Amino acid sequence: MRLVAALPLAMAVAIAAFTPSSGAGQAVDEAPAAGEVRVLTSGGFAAAYDVLGPRFEDATGMRLVTAQGASTGGAPDSIPARLERGEQFDVLIMSQAGLDDLAARGLVRPDSRVDLASSSIGMAVREGEPLPDISTPEAFRQALLAAESIGYSASVSGTYLATELFPRLGLAEQLAPRSRRIVSERVAAVVARGEVEVGFQQVSEILSIAGAAYAGPIPAAYQRVTTFSTGLMTQARNAAGGQRLIDYLSSAAVAPTVAETGLQPLAGQD
Repeated sequence: MRLVAALPLAMAVAIAAFTPSSGAGQAVDEAPAAGEVRVLTSGGFAAAYDVLGPRFEDATGMRLVTAQGASTGGAPDSIPARLERGEQFDVLIMSQAGLDDLAARGLVRPDSRVDLASSSIGMAVREGEPLPDISTPEAFRQALLAAESIGYSASVSGTYLATELFPRLGLAEQLAPRSRRIVSERVAAVVARGEVEVGFQQVSEILSIAGAAYAGPIPAAYQRVTTFSTGLMTQARNAAGGQRLIDYLSSAAVAPTVAETGLQPLAGQD
């Protein structure tokens, strides 16, 4: 992945400029700024986080302890399931809708939410295989009908495909016998192993998988854009450090790196 050479210095300066803060009316956790920040992230933002997290650690001296899970879907390692088991985190990074739901349940500070990036749904095939034409609604429909097997995620994008788009296309019954809901794993990884012929997931979750080729986004007429957001847990043990991480991930300085992972950065947008 090509990164702009001047970015590390610019981002280091940006990080140093951030001062930890809390939402209006919220008490700030007084954990040391150089301490440990526990982060739970969904796969949609994970590729960007994997690059930016170590840079944040190097610039601040903080240590990020990170776990991953789907924003929704009910898998044992999904974000809601982890929180229901009582796992403790300072910062969540997940779909906006999922984060808002947790805020409504009192698990996330509502005024700490920041939108980081938006993502589209794309198609993956095994590297070396012909790339299906999915550039138009009709071509996309034909690609679905021609596929011997289809994989989709257990989270936001897969739920949309299985429960809304396939029925809307009148293909739900035809596709069901050869469709597979992928749990606790990137869909593109299953495609890369040859276990399904085509797979659908957020574009950012496809591009980083070796052995999978990106065929393109699904047509605009059928697209569902997901916003990925971040926020502080209500019971965050290091809210100050967590806020500093949120400020960094949502800064304009990191937007080029976020874009390189297949996301549309939302830094500086209302």
